[in-house]
Formats: sequence, C-alpha cells, structure tokens
Amino acid sequence: MKSLSFISLLCIISFTACTQNKDKQTTHKQEILQNMKLKIKIGEVELTATMYDNPTTKDFISMLPISTPLKDYASNEKIFYPERKLSTADAPSGYEAAKGDITYYAPWGDIAIFYKDFSYAGGLISLGKIDDNRIEQLKTLSGDKEVTFELAD
Repeated sequence: MKSLSFISLLCIISFTACTQNKDKQTTHKQEILQNMKLKIKIGEVELTATMYDNPTTKDFISMLPISTPLKDYASNEKIFYPERKLSTADAPSGYEAAKGDITYYAPWGDIAIFYKDFSYAGGLISLGKIDDNRIEQLKTLSGDKEVTFELAD
C-alpha cells in the first residue's frame, strides 16, 4: 500500500512539473518588454514591432542597430543571419509562428519574420510581433533589399 501511495505522489509531481513547463512555453512570448519597440526601416517605409521579454530577445536587442539584406525563405518568411548566435536560455522547445511574428531559429542561427502563418517548429523562439498587421510591406520586398533594425525612440 505504501508503494502505491509513493507512485501516486510521483505521478502528481510529474504532472505538476509538466503543467508548469507548458505554462512557461505558453507565456514566454506574451510578456512584453516594457517600452521596448523595434523600428524596421525599408527604404522610406518604417514598421514597428512589439518585442517580448525573454533572454533571446534581449540578446538580439544588444546587437542593434543592424542593417542587412533580407532573403525570402520558403515563400512564407524573410530571414537574415545576425553576426553571432543568440542566447536560448529559458527558451521553450519550439513555437508555432503566425503572420507578423519575429522569431529566432536556433538550429540555424537566423532571424525569421513570418508573412504567413506557419506550423510548429522545434528550435523556433518568438522575439516579437510586427505592429498594426503591416507585414504586407515586408512580404512584397523583392530581391535582397537592405533593411535596418533599431530601437524606436
């Protein structure tokens, strides 16, 4: 009887740990960095994005400003490779990207801005989201157009 109680206790502890981990993954992207807006300049067009409060986003912000060409990838995102890989501390195991999401794909080390919804991908970390659903401005970029990322005033 004691072993049955012990096994029950272990099951409860395991379930609680799994639930807390799931909650951590769910809320990871939703905590907004206070007063932290990203400005994305494409020629004369300026977009803003709300950035999320996590170690990967903070590491990305530490590298700003960045001017780089964006490349289209898989007809659903624009990507670039920062000068170094970003921190993945406390990151969830993956993320399901939506239109307008700014993400970091840890396995390859690239920043991806999705202009279409995407399925769950292991190693994908949410950094922020384009404001006002203006992602169409980014989607229509052709070629390797130079884009500047910097903190908004």
